[in-house]
Amino acid sequence: MLSFERVLFRATRGNMFMKQAQIEGSLVDPITGERVEKSVFVVFYAGERARAKITKICEAFDANLYPYPEDFSRQGEMNAEVNERLHELSFAIDAGQRQWEDTVSAIAGELSTWIEIVTREAAIFHILNMLSIDVTRKCLIAEGWIPADSKRLIQGALQRASQRASSPVGTVFQPLSTKEAPPTYFQTTKFTLAFQEIVDAYGVARYQEANPTVYTIITFPFLFAVMFGDVGHGLLLTLAAGALVLWERKLGSRKLNEMVSMCFSGRYVLLMMGAFSIYTGLLYNEAFSIPMAIFGGTRFVCSQPDSSLSMFDCPNATTTGLVMGDSGPYPVGVDPVWHGTQTELPFTNSMKMKMSIIMGVAQMTLGIVISFFNQRFFRDRLSMICEFVPQILFLFCLFGYLSLLIVVKWLTGSVADLYHIMIYMFLSPGNVDCAGEGPEGGPGCPENRMYAGQGAVQVLLLVLALICVPWMLVPKPYMLRKEHERHRRGGAYNELTYNEALPEYEEDGVTVVASQSGHGQVEEFDFGETFVHQMIHTIEFVLGAVSNTASYLRLWALSLAHAQLSAVFYDRILVTAMKTGSPALLIVGLFVFAMATLGVLMVMETLSAFLHALRLHWVEFQNKFYGGDGFKFMPFNFATVPGIDEAG
Repeated sequence: MLSFERVLFRATRGNMFMKQAQIEGSLVDPITGERVEKSVFVVFYAGERARAKITKICEAFDANLYPYPEDFSRQGEMNAEVNERLHELSFAIDAGQRQWEDTVSAIAGELSTWIEIVTREAAIFHILNMLSIDVTRKCLIAEGWIPADSKRLIQGALQRASQRASSPVGTVFQPLSTKEAPPTYFQTTKFTLAFQEIVDAYGVARYQEANPTVYTIITFPFLFAVMFGDVGHGLLLTLAAGALVLWERKLGSRKLNEMVSMCFSGRYVLLMMGAFSIYTGLLYNEAFSIPMAIFGGTRFVCSQPDSSLSMFDCPNATTTGLVMGDSGPYPVGVDPVWHGTQTELPFTNSMKMKMSIIMGVAQMTLGIVISFFNQRFFRDRLSMICEFVPQILFLFCLFGYLSLLIVVKWLTGSVADLYHIMIYMFLSPGNVDCAGEGPEGGPGCPENRMYAGQGAVQVLLLVLALICVPWMLVPKPYMLRKEHERHRRGGAYNELTYNEALPEYEEDGVTVVASQSGHGQVEEFDFGETFVHQMIHTIEFVLGAVSNTASYLRLWALSLAHAQLSAVFYDRILVTAMKTGSPALLIVGLFVFAMATLGVLMVMETLSAFLHALRLHWVEFQNKFYGGDGFKFMPFNFATVPGIDEAG
């Protein structure tokens, strides 16, 4: 408008007066239909020449001109007509707005139902588009997977659908033979669902492969509790998970934020983790790092003849140490006398480190044993002989033997250095007591000899472990090549196959063979590729046996970190506040202690222990037997159709 006014001013040499105003909002152009910004202006001038110039300038700027009579009476009539028209338009707009609001209010209650119906119909037609059309028989043909135990249920549903539709032709249900690998389906409950999702996050099991979830339900919360063991912290976690379980119906019907929804989905996992943490806390005899004496006082007594001396007044307590009393060891868990002593850290370090190794070897052994059952189920005898047997021997000859030495040392009270024994087992086979390294050529470490014939046994175990390496590497590729050559000469294939043996199952008397390749032809055998694959598998297992065993030491490390953090919060915050004797400082100390416990131990430590337990199951346990390269059975379900949950 500024440039328009400037042009008018120059054209009339200033002999005009212009008044303009911006119209609020945008208007719809009746010609183009677009919304545009408009301004209203009035130009006062004198003379016909000025009128002609102003008219041409307005046309040049595409301005809309409206006639305005010079007669004052006519001007009043026009003003009245315009006001009356504006009033009528305003009344019509208000009436239309009220009608729109009434209509929207009337359909608001039905809109979600309509959206759900339309979404369901669209999902049904999407599935129908996947069906094949038989032109000759004028019918639709659907092929898909169903669970074997749901066959009668699906047949009944199809019959009911035909009856409701009054179809003159019934639905034909016919099992088909196929060589495609079936999907994997596990029936779960609300308790086992979260554990199954933890396993599926690593990879979906192959069809009829052993499901690790059966063992994960127990081993996962237990390994978590080993790192998180504390009665107080476990009780808090159990109460939080119990609240989620108690209010699961109410919370399940609400839309939760991402963090709360994740905790709600794993409520039963959290409940098991809390319960196992209470159990391991009882074994550690700790509640918020405070030692407990639920099962009685300490079993250690003073070694002085005067039995009236307490362990705190005993002069030998800091020199030769206390001795075990006649009542035997502490009945449950760790003796509470260790807590707060100078020897607590060395004692708990040694105990938890050895305990972690034993647990790791036990879980890895379980994984190898499950691989045996997988191989036996799929009739893969070659893998049973060339993989399971050498793997279990290799693990037992090295780390199984180490676990056995740990148990023997605990039972006998031996002071042997197990690190030294295992190192010398490789560097100097047969030399158990460091012969020739002591004074006058005697044994340098006689305490390492734990039983008679130990040197010969360790040499035998080492030789067996070394034999297992070529045993895993060489025979299987050559046997596979031999079977392939026999097949090419026309001989029949036996149960030795290139990959895994193909799972078989019977249905209505028809044997169905699943094939991962999706066709019945055997692929061309590449001996070099097979040998390299077997070499990688062998190296991975041999090195993994060492690294996986060392990885289980995280159980010791995180358990120690959790206990020490809890002790620091208790000693430096709560105990310091209590020593001041001030009620105000005590309240502040309790508040800071509670916030540190909840923020650091109950949130950060819980997440840390959860992730480490997850890593132990995915990498150290499942890689011994779990393929995880299957695909999940995804049946058609309205609950999984996008938009239905939002609409309902």
